[in-house]
Amino acid sequence: MSEYNTIAAVDLGSNSFHLQIARVDGDQIYPLDGLRQAVRLGAGLDEHKFLDEASQARAIACLKRFGERLQSFHPKEVRALGTNTLRVAKNAPAFLKKAEAALGFPIEVIAGREEARLIYLGVSHSLPVSGDKRLVVDIGGGSTEFIIGEGYQPRRLDSLYMGCVSYTRQFFGDGKLTKGAFKRAELAARGELQHIVSGFSHRHWKHAVGSSGSARALAQLLQGGGYAQSGITPDGLDRLRAQCLRAGELARIEIAGLREDRIAVLPGGLAIMSAVLEELGVERMTVADGAMREGILYDLLGRTHQHDARDATVTQFMHRYHVDAAQAKRVTELARQLYERLAGANAKSVQYLAWAAKLHEIGISVAYSGYHRHSAYIINNADMPGFTREEQHRIAQLVLAHRRSLKKEMPQLDETIDWRMVFALRLAVLFCQRRSPIDPAIQSARSSDGKFRLALDPAWLQRNPLTSAALREEIAEWEKIGFEVKVGGVVDAVQADAFSAA
Repeated sequence: MSEYNTIAAVDLGSNSFHLQIARVDGDQIYPLDGLRQAVRLGAGLDEHKFLDEASQARAIACLKRFGERLQSFHPKEVRALGTNTLRVAKNAPAFLKKAEAALGFPIEVIAGREEARLIYLGVSHSLPVSGDKRLVVDIGGGSTEFIIGEGYQPRRLDSLYMGCVSYTRQFFGDGKLTKGAFKRAELAARGELQHIVSGFSHRHWKHAVGSSGSARALAQLLQGGGYAQSGITPDGLDRLRAQCLRAGELARIEIAGLREDRIAVLPGGLAIMSAVLEELGVERMTVADGAMREGILYDLLGRTHQHDARDATVTQFMHRYHVDAAQAKRVTELARQLYERLAGANAKSVQYLAWAAKLHEIGISVAYSGYHRHSAYIINNADMPGFTREEQHRIAQLVLAHRRSLKKEMPQLDETIDWRMVFALRLAVLFCQRRSPIDPAIQSARSSDGKFRLALDPAWLQRNPLTSAALREEIAEWEKIGFEVKVGGVVDAVQADAFSAA
């Protein structure tokens, strides 16, 4: 991607959708263009967590406009991410197919902590360099992210299921602004905050920063109303709440400079921010220009410049779960070599295969018996910075299938799994079972239509009878699920052994 000098981020938030386009210059990005639309996707979730048709229609119409702006972009120049509403919506998979067709690019749904990481990445690049620890709070439409970071590095991340859209709908759905409604909303938010107070209180950071629409709108209102000289303060929020109570209804709020779509979610955001300042001991919160869309751009830039956060995460997991690094390297190199012979050079697929090879043994730290299942479970469910849930699932699938009975694991494997990758990983693990340097003397490898062909040096196999026996068992495993596998050299080696015995 180093040849690309323009990149784009699409943020499918629960309240607004954003498109940000930027120019790349070295390790920096410079905004060129941006589009925003208040889609309020989160407001379209019904009581059963299904997106209604009206919210889907608003979203699709917005994405078509974004797609028109992105027509000239290469797929590697664009990254589109969905957040809380798409995490919880039960009909998200069906909606995403229509959304991707409208946008013209894949859309990934990220976990809450990955959202928090990207928010911090965007915020930290918009602030002056500082060695002090910062608390960053981002109140979105359906969730609120909390990060404590130092410089450009997040140190602690969390995400709570409360947002300006969901709280406005839950506590102010009738449009009435009452003391009771605000009290219930703030108490609910304070209850959610109890899960993270000990790790995010004022003892752990020096400066508090708000990001995204809710924080910016609140700061603007406090300053415009004379309730605070700058930023967000508890006293200022109290005075703003009093103004809302005097209005009595959402429809009667008249605040100069505040967009109508922001007024529609103001009470929920105000209640959450009041609870945050109270529970975390924030006396004053400044507001940053950067947000998740800038974080997406910088993360994309990192992948361009070979500073992929996913590689760092894999390295951290290998260390955390005490992986045998030398064995992981042997398996990774051999699996890559096999796969490239089977499928040709495919950088993205090879990358996934490499991550799976490096992580395939992390489950041994739980128990050796069935460790491939433990490994797959960890990969599927852990917070892995840089990875989307879809990426984690894809890697977990490969790891689950890398050993033992393929037929037994078949019900848990997706139809979209690349069997060439499974074949390459299984054979790499098989060849490296001695956990020492090895050259299996692969003469050729190819695949087509459910058939695998592998040619090995018969003399090498004759010198390695355990591997030869393991290959015969492996051929039988693939036959059980309908694949034809022929390994040239195995039969010759068996015949040679029989002749020697005679």
